[in-house]
Amino acid sequence: MKMKVALKGLILAVAAVTLTACSGGVVPEPTKSPEAIPAEYQPYYSQTLEWTDCHDGMQCATAVAPLDWNEPAGETIELALVRHSATSSKKLGSLFVNPGGPGASGVSFIADSLDYAVSGAVQKNYDVIGFDPRGVGASTPVVCVDSAAEMDEFLFGATDTVRASPEWFAERERASAEFAQGCLERTGDLLAHVDTVSAAHDLDMLRATVGDRELNYLGYSYGTLLGAVYAENFPGNVGRMVLDGALDPASSSFEVNLNQSIGFEKALRAYLADCIETEGCPFSGSVDEAMTQVGDLLAQLDESPLYASDGRVLGADAMLTAIIAPLYNPDAWSFLTDVFSAVADGDAQPAYSSVDWYYSRGDDGEYLDNSTEAFLAINCLDYPVTKDPAQWEKEAQELARKAPVIGPYMAYGDELCSQWAYPAVMTPHKISAQGAGDILVIGTTGDPATPYRWAKALAAQLEGGHLISYTGEGHTAYNKSNSCVNDAVDGFLLRGKVPAQDPKC
Repeated sequence: MKMKVALKGLILAVAAVTLTACSGGVVPEPTKSPEAIPAEYQPYYSQTLEWTDCHDGMQCATAVAPLDWNEPAGETIELALVRHSATSSKKLGSLFVNPGGPGASGVSFIADSLDYAVSGAVQKNYDVIGFDPRGVGASTPVVCVDSAAEMDEFLFGATDTVRASPEWFAERERASAEFAQGCLERTGDLLAHVDTVSAAHDLDMLRATVGDRELNYLGYSYGTLLGAVYAENFPGNVGRMVLDGALDPASSSFEVNLNQSIGFEKALRAYLADCIETEGCPFSGSVDEAMTQVGDLLAQLDESPLYASDGRVLGADAMLTAIIAPLYNPDAWSFLTDVFSAVADGDAQPAYSSVDWYYSRGDDGEYLDNSTEAFLAINCLDYPVTKDPAQWEKEAQELARKAPVIGPYMAYGDELCSQWAYPAVMTPHKISAQGAGDILVIGTTGDPATPYRWAKALAAQLEGGHLISYTGEGHTAYNKSNSCVNDAVDGFLLRGKVPAQDPKC
């Protein structure tokens, strides 16, 4: 992408948090029932949801939340939910699921991918609920552009300037300021209140509205951060919580960017090791030599981009996105080979098919959701950023040193948020969640988007953290790796069984 901000989906929740208050106020004390909450929150916690049929056998509802939890009598927003009802007569309650992002729709995730999200045994015993966090999807949304053409220009607009030159920075500053102003004008006051602490308070309210005394929760990727923040602020309300593809909430935005650059560099090496042993691979020689070839390709596209059939420019930034998207799942590696082969032949279209999947852009050129806009808005509130160009340059040098192929194109990521209308309201913070009880934390050793070290860090921080390690490639592990992981998660969700030690699946 043209603008080097934290990449949506690949930084499926870049975040670092303080767990104090949303926008400067005080998070209410945990509550196990609507009756126990302060009077000013009572209308929200005790509201009755009206569930209607939707999505071929599921039910949908809309909840109302305050725009600002510190001013509950003020403006309100809507939160969208979808529910797949338990089939057992002895159901265990509700299981709220967040697919990550930030900015990914939990409603779409459950409605379209229920079997991918949770096992059949979990579906039988829980009402599985997907929800769109504030600012996302069918909830009151963040809006930054009026047309797909405007989003295309922001993400893929061509520039003739040399990377990291004064002219390049000036163009980035102009585009960032224009986009940030568009978000403010089209979203209004909501733009100041899409931080993760506010979303965690929404989640506690949703717990109460479905009649659960404790929150049972499955969070993927960014969803692990939302779950950890919830556990920190509402420890007495935590039920059975599973965090898969964990974020380390103590990491700064640059540390997240650096570790993801390293993670995707390692994933690219794993892909190339497989590719060069496969017939039809466009690379040759050793893995090191193939990595050099990829680096040369990116440098070539940075200087002389290709053009897709629809006129979009395939420069180094868009090509990096096209490479990264298939690295989430080893099953997509063969498609990445097709992308590289086509680009070598001067054909940008397969690369843009990968990019369009990543950005939820349809075949007709329209964007299917607001995930990119929500991703940027949430991260700008969740991350303090530096406005010092000298610090940006220092960080760029470290990225290039530690991830020499991918790192140079992940640099200078603070530009957009440095232009944001509202400053970040959170800072890096270790989360212990004292009193929250047992929480499972899952880490995949070859996960490029949420590196394994983050799962180890979060499990160690949480007072009740239990690490489940999966040795393999790809992003997240539950219901998509092996029976060892699935049995550990289902045993916890269904029976409260906690592994005596890391099963090292």
